[in-house]
Amino acid sequence: MRVAFTWLDRLVPYLIVFAASACSLILEIVAGRILAPVIGVSLYTWTSIIGVVLAGISVGNYLGGLTADRFPSRVTLGFILLGSGVFAMVILPLIGLVGEAFAPLPIILRIVLLTAVLFLPVSLILGMVTPVVIKLHLVELARTGNVVGRFYAVSTAGSILGVFLTGFVLIQWIGTRPIVLAVAIFLFGMALLFGDLWRVRFKLPAILGLGLAALFTGLSLALGWVDSDCQEESNYFCIKVREREIQGRLVRTLTLDQLLHSYVALDDPTFLVYGYEKVTADFTALQHQRNGELAALFIGGGGYTMPRLIEEVYPGAAVQVIEIDPVVTDVAHRYLGLPRDTSIVTYNLDARMKIPDLPEASYDMVVGDAFNDFSVPYHLTTREFNEQVRQLLKPDGLFIVNIVDNLNTGRFLRAYVHTLSQTFEHVYVVRDDDFWEDDTRSNVTYVVVGTDTAITPAELARANVEAGRGTPASRFMPQDVLERWYSRDEPILLTDGFVPVDQLIAPLYLRSR
Repeated sequence: MRVAFTWLDRLVPYLIVFAASACSLILEIVAGRILAPVIGVSLYTWTSIIGVVLAGISVGNYLGGLTADRFPSRVTLGFILLGSGVFAMVILPLIGLVGEAFAPLPIILRIVLLTAVLFLPVSLILGMVTPVVIKLHLVELARTGNVVGRFYAVSTAGSILGVFLTGFVLIQWIGTRPIVLAVAIFLFGMALLFGDLWRVRFKLPAILGLGLAALFTGLSLALGWVDSDCQEESNYFCIKVREREIQGRLVRTLTLDQLLHSYVALDDPTFLVYGYEKVTADFTALQHQRNGELAALFIGGGGYTMPRLIEEVYPGAAVQVIEIDPVVTDVAHRYLGLPRDTSIVTYNLDARMKIPDLPEASYDMVVGDAFNDFSVPYHLTTREFNEQVRQLLKPDGLFIVNIVDNLNTGRFLRAYVHTLSQTFEHVYVVRDDDFWEDDTRSNVTYVVVGTDTAITPAELARANVEAGRGTPASRFMPQDVLERWYSRDEPILLTDGFVPVDQLIAPLYLRSR
């Protein structure tokens, strides 16, 4: 005789599958943010996360099917949900311990093992939920395909919700570690509500499981496992502001994930630490001397070091910043000396979205400061983007871009210079020293300048002396070095249709790690 179900009874199995799948994808998205401060954000990181989570779900589906055939009961489902909550909770105390334990390993092995230890167990156990629920609620063999199809459709819908909810709302709202704690507590609640654990004949396993759940929850709150060292956590970065002494003065540093992005002296906007900033300041002086005015657009705000310098040194200059992350801008206001009433105009958008709306032939310089050696927004490297930037520049305007690479082993700088040369008549590679071919450092920041008006080192020096800045820091790559370096390999043209930036910076990432 068929069992009569109420509408709620019919709905509960789908809610369980939906929620478990949502939790699985919530943890997958959170994994990228949790691992970013430990191993950075790269092609390798996301490849590992996606691969590990999919492997866990796949093995979990298989083991869930075996378990469902052998132990088809709601108690089984309860223990699975309880176990998934415990392994979700364990992620929090393990993050630092595992990161340190795997630190000596080669970077790819380190990333894979770190991801597997933290996220494979919970993904596997959550993968067991759907087969068990299907087994418990499959009452008509003739309608097997229909029932299984509906459950997996609901499971996928839960995964979709988990992705969007986490990426668009939860991370910026409550932070990554509290999300993990919330998921674990939610899974504990599902185990109690739907698992019939109180009906177990031998209640010791259930008591131990619930005791572990309570213990880990209490420890997470008491020992600060849910606290991260992020000053702010946005949808893009773990943001940290710290104080340190450098060159005999107290400065504040801005770190985005693992990148120490900026040094800021609150009392002196002209204080520069990085060589590429000094080079950019040299070319800024050139443009001001040329035109008697200055209109500058920065792609990437970070600590707003150069925009603040221009506002201080060149009163009346028009400075605009495209910074994709509004939290970074807010941090600059609160901690890094950017006044609330600044004349600097900020657009919190992706540069490819904003630049088409800006007036053509209006800027003396456009500065690209959105690249680092761990993460490069590939859509800002292409010929099509360079052509959009060129439309914004005045006839003698400069497109100045910071590129991190190694001249001997790197591949990205050569591809970028080649691509930029398709748009501008003159392309210069500049740095703040003369160690062009014998630099032993892993990664160096180069400044690439594209322009339709030729620039000589003598002209740059004269402009800086006339501006009262003294001898410029900029050193142009010698022509013979440029020819040898450029002809070493066939350069790649980066376009919107072909832009393998992740592959080009991969050797740099591996070497630097």
